[in-house]
Amino acid sequence: MMAKQAHPLLRDRAAGLSPEAVRLLDEVSDAMAADELARAETALAAVRALAPDSIEALRLSAQLQQLRGDHAQAVAILREALAKAPRDALLHISLGISLQARGENEAALSTLQRACELAPDFAPAWFNLGRMFQLQGRPAGAITALHRALDVDPEHLAARLLLASAQASLGASAQAAANYREVLQRQPGHPEAWAGLSALDAEHFGKDDVARLQQALQAPQPTPHARIQLGFALARALEDQGDYRAAFRTLRKANAWRHRQLNWNAAGMRARIDAMLAAFAEPLAGAADAALGEQVILLMALPHAGAGLAGQILAAHPDVGGVDESPELQRVISEESVRRGQPLLQWVGAATPADWARLGRDYLARIGHGHRDRPRFIDANRLNGRVIGVALAMLPGARVVHCRRDALETCFACYRQLFASGHDFSYDLDDIASYWRDHERLGRHWQRLFPGRFLQHDYEALLAEPEAGVRRLLAFCGLEYDSACLGFQHESTPVRTALQRQRWLREPALAARYGAELDRLRLLLGTR
Repeated sequence: MMAKQAHPLLRDRAAGLSPEAVRLLDEVSDAMAADELARAETALAAVRALAPDSIEALRLSAQLQQLRGDHAQAVAILREALAKAPRDALLHISLGISLQARGENEAALSTLQRACELAPDFAPAWFNLGRMFQLQGRPAGAITALHRALDVDPEHLAARLLLASAQASLGASAQAAANYREVLQRQPGHPEAWAGLSALDAEHFGKDDVARLQQALQAPQPTPHARIQLGFALARALEDQGDYRAAFRTLRKANAWRHRQLNWNAAGMRARIDAMLAAFAEPLAGAADAALGEQVILLMALPHAGAGLAGQILAAHPDVGGVDESPELQRVISEESVRRGQPLLQWVGAATPADWARLGRDYLARIGHGHRDRPRFIDANRLNGRVIGVALAMLPGARVVHCRRDALETCFACYRQLFASGHDFSYDLDDIASYWRDHERLGRHWQRLFPGRFLQHDYEALLAEPEAGVRRLLAFCGLEYDSACLGFQHESTPVRTALQRQRWLREPALAARYGAELDRLRLLLGTR
């Protein structure tokens, strides 16, 4: 079998340099790979002294700044390099990555597109473009770019994994499963592939999968997180065999591994919620314009509590511009805290109606660029529930939909999922129950303060009477009834396609199958 040849972009990066300069460049790369940044900087300084015009030295200098978190300096260095070598696709890729790290997503996208134009036969260029599309919540663009990466290099496993993730996000479960399985053909114990496959509700795990996962767990893993991913995947595979006792034992072990990595403090969270309730004992004197923010619908929910379904129903309406989970609201609040030099709860009492209006307009400007043509917009960020009091001071015209589902089903669904990030409360049953109680306290408090702007939207009630539930939700949001919003009842509609990822719509409640294994959680929640 012939060894794969390096792409021309990666060959001769040090052409024309002295042997000593080449040795130093190798030392820079080795030092950065070992996270020895001081050693890398020393070697880079020596290279720049020997070869001040070296493009590769500039590229590695930018990479060093990127590793240090100085993205602005990385961008400046790469632009200096591109002024000397404007057709170097590798520089364009590095610049795109640095621009994205600075939050300049559109500039990053155009830069990576330029890299693909310059090197259409270089798989990493297409991979990074696909990654950028995926980070921007544009999976269709990601899929196109990642197919190009795999056309160039079918063995680019990172591209295949990202392609599967993008396909899964669009409901193309069969294609996603095929790509995850292709990765597993090449690397049978690949933790990310098993994790992705286990997140596909339509995928059925067989006995062979159980055996392969058990074998993978017995082998040394490159990181603790890899072992955790395999543990959650094995629990899902055991579920599919109907062995719920073994599945729960595996879940408990995998959750314990993850819990030990984190520093979740349930008492600390309870104290923060107490402080929030005290600071917002009554509604604030918010922005004077009662209509400010009337286009905004804020979703408040725990994971797996039905916010995805509510968002899909609303997004099916022709007057709704879509669902956004980005933390723009939290960014506006955090930036104001930085400006004032005080944490949120210390300055809310001093903010004037003019301050709240300024913050509300700032938020609307940030989210408005993609939604100006529709009269409604959904903000579904996972932390909305903690800032409803602030949000409705900034946006008095906004509406809040509190999505709720059966406590046991919600909490257990959190426990059986390995989240990509956040939700640190979800890896211990006591912590989950405590967090659920805090969330419910917040919901009751906001409903008392804002009865006309706050709707409790129950998942089970919606499934029992879909049309009545949809009509109630739309009316609260100031939307005329539209039958498209009932599409989740029909197999062929996009909403239904999204809902096929939620197995609890089609099957009996999963928590019930675990029987006595969940008695402790029932006791903690007071549902026994």
